Amino acid sequence: MKLLRAPLLVLGLLVCSQGFAATAQQEKMSSCNKEASAKTLKGDERTAFMSTCLKATPAAPMTQQEKMTMCNKVAGEKALKGDERQAFMSNCLKKK
Repeated sequence: MKLLRAPLLVLGLLVCSQGFAATAQQEKMSSCNKEASAKTLKGDERTAFMSTCLKATPAAPMTQQEKMTMCNKVAGEKALKGDERQAFMSNCLKKK
């Protein structure tokens, strides 16, 4: 019985680590997709951007000031005003 525990533990760890890797890749894909949409990229431009974005190594987390600048820029591009802009900024700044 004890001989069976070690291989099962190793197998469980391998399965878990693969699950975390897929989640990180999915998050990166989602992030790149949102950024491409915010830039309103289409066709070949979008494909090239997505390829570059997905190949990029993860950068250091954004500072609050960098987040504010990026969110403000996107809100300006979307021409958001009033409550709609406030809700967007709040949501954007909460994201990692």
